[in-house]
Amino acid sequence: MRLARLFALLVCLGSPVAADTAGNAQAAAIALLNAIDSLADARRAPDQVAALTQAIQAHEAGLSALREGLREAALREAAINRVLEQQQAQVSRILGAMMAVERIEGPVMLVHPQGPLATARAGMMIADVAAGMQAEADRIGALARELAALRQLRETAVDTLASGLASLQDARAELSQAVADRRDLPPRVGDDEARMLALLESVRTLQELATSMAQRPSDATADLPLFETARGRLPLPVIGAVLRGFGEADAAGITRPGLVLATEPGALVTAPWFGTVRYRGPLLDYGNVVLLEPGEGWLLVVAGLDVVYPRQGEVLAQGDALGLMPGGATGSDEFVQVDRVTGRSETLYLELRQDGQAIDPAIWFDLSGQQR
Repeated sequence: MRLARLFALLVCLGSPVAADTAGNAQAAAIALLNAIDSLADARRAPDQVAALTQAIQAHEAGLSALREGLREAALREAAINRVLEQQQAQVSRILGAMMAVERIEGPVMLVHPQGPLATARAGMMIADVAAGMQAEADRIGALARELAALRQLRETAVDTLASGLASLQDARAELSQAVADRRDLPPRVGDDEARMLALLESVRTLQELATSMAQRPSDATADLPLFETARGRLPLPVIGAVLRGFGEADAAGITRPGLVLATEPGALVTAPWFGTVRYRGPLLDYGNVVLLEPGEGWLLVVAGLDVVYPRQGEVLAQGDALGLMPGGATGSDEFVQVDRVTGRSETLYLELRQDGQAIDPAIWFDLSGQQR
């Protein structure tokens, strides 16, 4: 275990440190390594509780850095997808041309009707074209590999850290309860090889995040869209019409700091922007809610869903499914009422906040063509 810790620490210290996400992830990885060392040494109950708390705090810091890193990864993935889609025809032409060049036999390439000099020039031109096609193919291949790595990071990293955090919280609760009940202490986490290896896996996950962010070219995210740039261009999360605007009173005289959209029963609701799911589930009288964090300091509230798909902590790309609208008859929910103008029978509530302050979503969403 000591050798594993030393190796992981050397990897951390030997990696380049970048600002913000990479630096935070690396700091969390080193803090977790220190906590692992404390867990291995702790014998008394207070020392074990302190070491577990240290490990939990490192996991929480790591998850915070991970969420920001995955948001950047989702933006980068979307940018790569756009490049690959735009160059799909070009890729096909490159592959076809390279296969054609490979099929040309050597003796045929040496023959030119205008003589040896023209043959030499043609050979150099073919070589230059082939080299250019190979370079372009290599560039596209690198983009595809980066895309695969980003997808793997998104799929596994959150689960790894969240699982480790839950395990540590359970261990601390069990230990604290045993101390309070004055009974025998549970087995030490430091003696549990499976748990210690799982902690090292969390360290590895954080280090992969730090390394991937630090080694990314400085201009890798320069062309990625920030949420602040989407003002006035955000697509509505559901096909529908604006029923009530920001601060507009309903029939009961109740005003809310958001938009109410009339939509069809069972309509699909999607993420209007890349973001981290901060909460999903029932909330007060809003029905099922998804709280999406599209950028630092921003929170998008999507309320009135029947079915919710993403998990809490999951990072979504623009257009990913959030859930489905209710499909049955009108219920008692405040946000479910028949729109006699459009004929739609379900309503979705949309609220946008910056640093806790509500902002009129109409300023940010593209409402062109909407009828009130």
